[in-house]
Amino acid sequence: MIIPKSVTILGFGSLLSEKSAKTTFPNLQNFRLGKVHNYKRVFGHPASIFFQRSIANIETKEMSSLSTEYCDGSSFVCSVFEVSNENGEFSNGNLADFSPSMAFREREEEFEIIMVPYEELSSNVVSDVDSDHSSPSNLLKGILCTRSTDEKYIELWGDKRFEENYLKYKIDTIWNWGVDSGLKPCGPYLRHCVLAAKNMGDECYQSFLNDTFLVDRKTTIREYLENNPVLMDTLPPTDLRERYGG
Repeated sequence: MIIPKSVTILGFGSLLSEKSAKTTFPNLQNFRLGKVHNYKRVFGHPASIFFQRSIANIETKEMSSLSTEYCDGSSFVCSVFEVSNENGEFSNGNLADFSPSMAFREREEEFEIIMVPYEELSSNVVSDVDSDHSSPSNLLKGILCTRSTDEKYIELWGDKRFEENYLKYKIDTIWNWGVDSGLKPCGPYLRHCVLAAKNMGDECYQSFLNDTFLVDRKTTIREYLENNPVLMDTLPPTDLRERYGG
């Protein structure tokens, strides 16, 4: 088996920001746009980091992060970039039996992380992307964070971490929020994602507004922002303005 020198990551929220992506992958390459088909982008679960950074509003339920979930016929524009696999950080390069690097696993602690097909949207693909990505078996596949379960989180991280990251804040579930739960996006995070999408160009921006949904899976972010325009005018706390600045 040929171990690829790099793997491709697909970003749909904060990873639409190259600056944000570089906080985990400082040596990433070829940051560009792509499209994921048959997955829907949804604000459907709370992220523990929002509680830790005191930007979640538990009272109003403005505390959700983004995930993706399989939905036949749906699609969204994403960021695409390569990261090194020189030392076999990503399951020794075995993309058929994939597991993420520890840096990525820690950043995206609550998700199931899988390989999915994607479509290139830009033409500026650099030549130093590992040639294995052009082979028929691995053609246009990237790493995507998808919806998981509370049980898988606890299996991976343990009861103590679930208690520390969620139960301590009186949040008893990560993934069991129904379509009528009233869960809403965490304001600073939503603003950050919108700005990051806008910085990636109009195609990415329009996709974020039209192809991103609230927990009800019906209301688009365009509709939500039209009804809540103050969200884009509300700055994050001073110490987080760089991190959540798009």
